[in-house]
Amino acid sequence: MIVLRFERGTVVAEGGAIPFGVRDASSGNYRASAHLHDVIVKRLASKGVEFRDEAVANLPLSPLSSNFKLRDYQDEALRAWRQAGRRGVVVLPTGAGKTVLALKAIEELGKATLVVVPTLVLVDQWRERLKEAFGIDVGVLGGGHRDVRAITVSTYDSAAIQAPTIGNRFCLIVLDEVHHLPAPSYRRIGFMYTAPHRLGLTATLSKKEGAADAIMEMVGELVYETFVDDLAGVHLSDYSVCTVRVPLSEVEQLEYDRRFSQYRGYLQRRGIKIRSAKDYQRFVQRTGRDPEARRALLARNRAMDLAQNSSSKVVYLKGLLEENQDEKAIIFTRHNKLVYRVSRSMLIPAITHQTPREERQEILAGFKEGRYLRVVTSQVLDEGVDVPDASLAVILSGTGSGRQFIQRLGRVLRKKGGKKAKLVELVSMGTAETRASRRRKQ
Repeated sequence: MIVLRFERGTVVAEGGAIPFGVRDASSGNYRASAHLHDVIVKRLASKGVEFRDEAVANLPLSPLSSNFKLRDYQDEALRAWRQAGRRGVVVLPTGAGKTVLALKAIEELGKATLVVVPTLVLVDQWRERLKEAFGIDVGVLGGGHRDVRAITVSTYDSAAIQAPTIGNRFCLIVLDEVHHLPAPSYRRIGFMYTAPHRLGLTATLSKKEGAADAIMEMVGELVYETFVDDLAGVHLSDYSVCTVRVPLSEVEQLEYDRRFSQYRGYLQRRGIKIRSAKDYQRFVQRTGRDPEARRALLARNRAMDLAQNSSSKVVYLKGLLEENQDEKAIIFTRHNKLVYRVSRSMLIPAITHQTPREERQEILAGFKEGRYLRVVTSQVLDEGVDVPDASLAVILSGTGSGRQFIQRLGRVLRKKGGKKAKLVELVSMGTAETRASRRRKQ
């Protein structure tokens, strides 16, 4: 008889070969990736092979019940996921209720579930939503906590680290912001858990071949997708996007031109063309062996620092907030130094990855309750903050990523009354930042 056991993120078979198994020369046992457990069991059963499955130790869970009612598109998404064997990815815009959809999936399945999220902000948010929905204690992995329960919320980092020890305790994995999963350090979440059911959630799914293939293998196919414009005005707030080009100061412009010319001159002399992210990555790799390339990269970084953190943006922001005194506003930057600069000059609460957990929770609670009308943050709140009545998003600086742009817009799209959401993007005129602005909106 074949006996299946879980061992450090793998399924080990004693007593015979198994599908996808690789023989261990020292023990004679066969070993396969844990994510194949369900397929292995079904194939052994279909072939009439005698076996005993001791690999899975799902945590017991009492029946769940909630009062949530799904919108029509959420119901369609859940049905599509169910028909795909409770495996696959659902793409919904930020603010369209991905969390509610997942809560219904957890309730319907009624089995031990691990919810994986990218930030501690989202750990807190998911934990509260789960407790509120089902009235149960929820485990937490991350931020110094290691409390594993039948329903547990974890950061991607902690889920990856703990996979060898808890990888056989859950029947369902919900992967919020699933586009993070293909990162090399997170793939072990996809491969080292036995959970047969998987639900990936995101507002934007990568079209890059490698990332898309990895998600399909670890989670399942894209089973449902809808877009912001499909839901705006009905399930999401109507919105507008305004790009404002602001000039650098005279001193900043001179310094920007000098630095960027140094970078561009190097590329021209060496015949290097930057047409894609891969081209730029190859240039960065070159800096490790070419001192002149290193100086050119530093010059470019300094030029972009001037463009992204210009004094003109701060001046414009002050006027914009004065014009919208009664609007709840989230201000986004790319780097922390501009967060702190805005926070100090305008006395606005700031949240970065350096903000202590208690302080972060107090600021977000104050923002939701209306004690604070503005919050300034770097990239840490691109994914996470849930404030239905926030109506103004200001992007002071960001990457060229379309995903980041959609996520930041989504922070103010949640429907509340007749709210009209507005995103204002500040871009330094006559700099490479204008190209980044175009890329993220394509």
